[in-house]
Amino acid sequence: MNTSTITTFAVTGMTCGHCVAAVTSEVTKLHNVSDVQVDLTTGSVTVSSDGPVDTQAFAAAIDEAGFEVAN
Repeated sequence: MNTSTITTFAVTGMTCGHCVAAVTSEVTKLHNVSDVQVDLTTGSVTVSSDGPVDTQAFAAAIDEAGFEVAN
């Protein structure tokens, strides 16, 4: 049985459609991730996954996209 999990992270530096595409592309590659929603207005990234999101892997994906997870 899969347990759907929704997790929201604050990410700094995102300002445009290219930012959305870069973040979505990298985060979608993470294990168990089924959907990624980026909100430029709030600087949030909401991840739907089949289980908990590995926060270190998420931070690495955000770094790869050129951004940073807010503290």
